[in-house]
Amino acid sequence: MSAHISMTHNEDSIPVLLVSSEAPLDVLHNSAASRFLAVTQMMESLASLDISSAKGADVQQLAHAAAMLLRDGCDVMDVLGRQIRLRV
Repeated sequence: MSAHISMTHNEDSIPVLLVSSEAPLDVLHNSAASRFLAVTQMMESLASLDISSAKGADVQQLAHAAAMLLRDGCDVMDVLGRQIRLRV
């Protein structure tokens, strides 16, 4: 396994967002968990608001931010899973 795994959400053909495949399991877990928690909190806040008057662009920006955070968390969890499978 390469020392760094390219994250899914890279804007260009040259990846700049990478996950260390050599990071300790707890560090990978904490990184993914913090992104999942941020999305959870964002969605809970959004769910408690009356968004009937919200602009479509605002909702789209929130959805885009949530999708990026979720994808980052999933990418980190993928590396975490690879490390666990190598240890079994």
